[in-house]
Amino acid sequence: MTATGIDFGTTNSVVAQWNGEYVEILEIGGQGLDANWRREGFELLYPSVVGTSSLRPGTLFGWEAKLRSEQAVEACKRMLRDEPFVQLGGERFAATTAAAGVFHAITGAAQDEAATEIHDAVITVPANATGAARYRTREAARAAGLTVRMLLNEPTAAAIAYAHEMEVDGEFLVFDWGGGTMDSTLLLHDDGFFDEKASRGVNRLGGLEIDARLRRMVLDRAPVRGRWSDSENRMFALEIERAKILLSHQESVRVLTPDDIAVEIGQDEFSEAIQDLIDRALDPVEECLDQARIDPRDLTAVLMIGGSSQIPAVRAAVSEALDCELVDTSMCDPMTAVAEGAAICAAAMDEELKSTIRVVNTHALGTITKDREGRRKFSALIGRNQRLPQQRVKSYEPTKNNLKRLTVEVWEGDPDREVDHPDNVKLTDLILTYPRQCRAEDGVFDLEYAYSKEGLLTVRATLQKTGEVVLDGEVKVFGDGNVLPEVRKELDRLLALAPAARSVTTPTHRQRAGADGRSSGVAKPAPPRSAAPTAAAPVVAPPLVIDGSNLAWNGRPPRAVGGKPSFAALQAAVRSLRFKHPDSDIHVVVDATLRHDVSTEERPFVEAAIADGSVVQPPAGTEGRGDALVISIAHEVGGLIVSNDNFAPFQRANPWLRDAGRVMGATHSQGVWVFNRRVPNPATPAQRR
Repeated sequence: MTATGIDFGTTNSVVAQWNGEYVEILEIGGQGLDANWRREGFELLYPSVVGTSSLRPGTLFGWEAKLRSEQAVEACKRMLRDEPFVQLGGERFAATTAAAGVFHAITGAAQDEAATEIHDAVITVPANATGAARYRTREAARAAGLTVRMLLNEPTAAAIAYAHEMEVDGEFLVFDWGGGTMDSTLLLHDDGFFDEKASRGVNRLGGLEIDARLRRMVLDRAPVRGRWSDSENRMFALEIERAKILLSHQESVRVLTPDDIAVEIGQDEFSEAIQDLIDRALDPVEECLDQARIDPRDLTAVLMIGGSSQIPAVRAAVSEALDCELVDTSMCDPMTAVAEGAAICAAAMDEELKSTIRVVNTHALGTITKDREGRRKFSALIGRNQRLPQQRVKSYEPTKNNLKRLTVEVWEGDPDREVDHPDNVKLTDLILTYPRQCRAEDGVFDLEYAYSKEGLLTVRATLQKTGEVVLDGEVKVFGDGNVLPEVRKELDRLLALAPAARSVTTPTHRQRAGADGRSSGVAKPAPPRSAAPTAAAPVVAPPLVIDGSNLAWNGRPPRAVGGKPSFAALQAAVRSLRFKHPDSDIHVVVDATLRHDVSTEERPFVEAAIADGSVVQPPAGTEGRGDALVISIAHEVGGLIVSNDNFAPFQRANPWLRDAGRVMGATHSQGVWVFNRRVPNPATPAQRR
């Protein structure tokens, strides 16, 4: 049995295992990672996404779902708080089922790509996750065939990873701001002993809210012109998320809308636009320190984990607020530390490491009572920030005589607030059954809550007068009395949407990303066109060779009347082709004059693309210029040319240009690129503008 930790994240999940000496992060699902999304460490991330696409059969998971879905369920982890239903493939599923699908895909990818089996794991949850979210996380993992050894708070997991690596004791403050939630947790580490002292947080405050703010900035400058298709909405959402990531490392980014409008966003203005979100994220830090009565100067280390925590303005705000230097990312990886800590925790449970982990509950647990005026009150049995496990008992008396049954409401939240406050959540209704009708004073019972360190709650009620147990069970059902769908049965239905055969784990093409995120394909030679594929051989998608200058001029006024080619339009065409032909290598060729023909604003982008190799141009003095290079590459790799040109001067030497299926035309209409097979006619070629 291998000690495994799973960081089940809102945006991405990470899997780590203890190999007996150190923690290894599993590289799974990376074959679905497109070139323009490749960043250092991204191959270690498995997007927590389930999706479908009209271009691909079945249900997609991970990078395939994130980058190639027209309809996708993202942030299913965040949905576990309220359990909404989601639509996939025209069918309705519970959010827990979508989460179970992600767990199932992760374990399958680990077996296929990392040659390791995962049967049980320590799984992490946000420190301030509700009991409902914790239970649903556990049930989703169970449905996927996983045994949950412990539900470990994410900040605690990160602190475990850091303390194990640095071998340091002291007070750690963990600032955990990921895709869905913001948590601040204060922990004490002393010789392998971890103790959560305080934890506060904000639900529904994370990368999703930051994405929404950036999206608003872009659309304020480039309002939507028409109705966008599902695929265009998906592509724009990805463009926004990618721009946000780039703004952590670049002074500005250029965002292109589906309407083919480019918007420049600077890092400084982006930081200003999200300042109120940063201020909200700092509130739990102050609350946490006040609650534990710790001066920031007494902190041993401040750890920043989660993607949102790496935004420069966020790091600067935390550093200024605490007047301290933050732990460098090289000593605590913001994206993998949580999974590493979970794997170390699993190893400690196997007694491979000497470590003791104590956690606290972040919400009070109790029930509802009524006062003499009939007003409902939150009666807490287990207060917040209590070390787990905890067991508490309180006595209650019915308000009526001769009851046969009594409903016990199980609640979680803040007893200092009104019952109907959003922070208070009813977990379930449990039925207490009396063995016989009795007067109210004879029906007094002791209500016992037992809350384990794994986040499991059991409720027991015993009659004081007779000692009879009238309620005993584990809390399994959440919501307003509605029983959740059978998760395992729903998961089978979800997985039945997927193709019968798992896609090959080796990428059909490799593309490297340039500095701006575009890809430069290094194509593999295609099989001879005369060779028919055997039944067992996988069909390899042919490379696409794009006549970039031709597409950049598409729909533009002629040069004679002041027209200029659009590099932004060419980029949009490439993105559309990459989305519609995800398994094809893509080569983009432009004339040497394009950098001089485009507008002054676009020239740096063309030069950068040429410099990083995502766009190529013919060497000086090349006969035939860009057209000749397009044809040469297509002939060499057996590719399809994307162009509206006839290539008439080259048809005699390259008769295959008029073969069916060797050339695709491109049409740009109302912000949509359409590509259709065409056979160039032998007419006199149009003059290149």
